Amino acid sequence: MEENPAIRRLSDWSETRLRGLADEYDTPLYVTDLDRVRENYARILDAFPDAEVLYAVKANAGRDVLSAVADAGAGAECASAGEVERAVAAGFDPEDVHYTAVNPPAEDLDYVVDLAEEEPALTITAGAADTVDRLAERGFDGRFCLRVHPGVGAGHHEDVATGADAKFGVPGDRAAAVVEQAQDYGMDVVGVHAHVGSGVSNDDLESHRRVVEYLAEVVSTLPVDLEFVDVGGGFGVPYHESEEPLDLDAVADNVRSALAGVDAQLVVEPGRYFVADAGVLLTEVNTVKADPAGETLIAGVDAGMTTLIRPALYDAYHPIANVAADAADRSVEPTSVVGPVCESADVLGENRDLPLVERGDLLAVGNAGAYGIEMANQYNSRPRPAAVALEAGDASLARRRETVADITDTEVWQA
Repeated sequence: MEENPAIRRLSDWSETRLRGLADEYDTPLYVTDLDRVRENYARILDAFPDAEVLYAVKANAGRDVLSAVADAGAGAECASAGEVERAVAAGFDPEDVHYTAVNPPAEDLDYVVDLAEEEPALTITAGAADTVDRLAERGFDGRFCLRVHPGVGAGHHEDVATGADAKFGVPGDRAAAVVEQAQDYGMDVVGVHAHVGSGVSNDDLESHRRVVEYLAEVVSTLPVDLEFVDVGGGFGVPYHESEEPLDLDAVADNVRSALAGVDAQLVVEPGRYFVADAGVLLTEVNTVKADPAGETLIAGVDAGMTTLIRPALYDAYHPIANVAADAADRSVEPTSVVGPVCESADVLGENRDLPLVERGDLLAVGNAGAYGIEMANQYNSRPRPAAVALEAGDASLARRRETVADITDTEVWQA
């Protein structure tokens, strides 16, 4: 395999190593290669050498990932107060942290405004005039960034094409007025921000360029000199084996061209691109049966939509491999991989050509490092899985496996 390839495919993982990890830590199990996370960051730096790179924490907020990214030199983009707290605890300097919330709850604003008073280099982004008012009510007069609604979206699913959703940001023709509003409150307006969506592919480059061009037009209308222009992230990775990796250099060229007339620092904030192909999910087959038509095998596994919700939520595709030691010697059969949740949507992959599955086989689900463990849930009272981190060839437990007691400990029982 080439050094630091643009994408790590599921077939690039050592099946022997994956089987060993499953034996040691049990399943379901998330595995994250921190060295690969750093490689992905290095590729972003190569494409955007003059930009400030922030890691979008929502993609994977594990302490192991955050510490690795902070040590590598990236900043952090946080969508909640909890993410801010975790980022700072993991080693990010507050001056490298941007809080970019949507319709933030009161307790979130209370926390970040208090933190900004102690750490005035923290940047707070708002996407509504109401949020500016709410910040002012709490006495905030620090570093302020305005989120703009570009009206153009792109990404792997309509539910993540945030650039087209009025939930996110202030319309461009209102941007100058909201900036003046923030200045009247004494805030230091340092930047503007827009985001096209999540999972941008090579087919979305024109939409991405239009968002950046729109942002440049908005900047020209503002009554303030800006420190930075944040074009968001959303850089996608190929989930299907036949897809080509994102042409990151083309993205960077488009951004630089669209911002040619803007005198401000460029900020990008990828999340998925850092971690998606750095992670796999391991799951064990516990049930095998044929569908009624006899055309497809059904492989029941111990991971499901509570472990990896993306297929059920977005109809997302993840590559799946049978990594049993003798899988290569078996016939290939069309197989649907389903989980233990009492929902028809609990499907990790349909009609996949896999070596004949048997009870006890280990399956690996690829590109699971982004929005996998982060979106895991406790539906059906199922404890969330364990996670291990790989670094320089060594494995360590990054997150212990939950128990039912972890689920019920927060319940309050009345005598």
